[in-house]
Amino acid sequence: NPKNLDELRNELKKPSATILHGLKELESINLVRKAQKYYELTSNGYLLTTNMVKLIENWFALSKNEAFWDNHDLSDIPDEIIKSIYLLKDAEYVNSTTSDLSIAFNKYIKLISNARKLQIIMPIYSENHFKHIISFLNEGKLEQLDLIVSEEIYNSIQRNELFKRDLLENEKVNTTIVDKKFKIFLTYSERFISLTLFFKDGHYDDSHILIAK
Repeated sequence: NPKNLDELRNELKKPSATILHGLKELESINLVRKAQKYYELTSNGYLLTTNMVKLIENWFALSKNEAFWDNHDLSDIPDEIIKSIYLLKDAEYVNSTTSDLSIAFNKYIKLISNARKLQIIMPIYSENHFKHIISFLNEGKLEQLDLIVSEEIYNSIQRNELFKRDLLENEKVNTTIVDKKFKIFLTYSERFISLTLFFKDGHYDDSHILIAK
């Protein structure tokens, strides 16, 4: 926002001479302009600043959860989404331990137990996940589920009579089948998103989860 010299001095905790020297340099390359007693960003300055903020926040988001991003296969996350990782800068990283391998799974189940609507991109066939989801549907907690699965996972669900009846044929469930396998487990509700991924060797990792609210 436009600011005068006093405001800049108070915010930056720098002497006037230092600030004026910097402003003069920014004016000379058309990033800042002076309008009466106020300094403001030019259009170029605004665009550059916006991109710099995204870059710094992306860097922060990746550094904060470095182990999660570095150890997993990101190939099924679109490039335009990768560029917006900064939106997950406040996400919570949860990992299971050798003494309790179910920490991440239990955290996930607790999250979805309070959701009225869910959209799930599910790359695995997991009876544990399906049993809990069906339970929430039958109890009336979950009012709508949009489920996206590969054809292979869909066929596996169909072969289980209970899952076929209570999940695929449930009027609260909309199922979308895609013709390729994918390596991203993304759940979206009105209050949170959660993400689990595959290791780079192709195995699904159920011990690490990223949650943003």
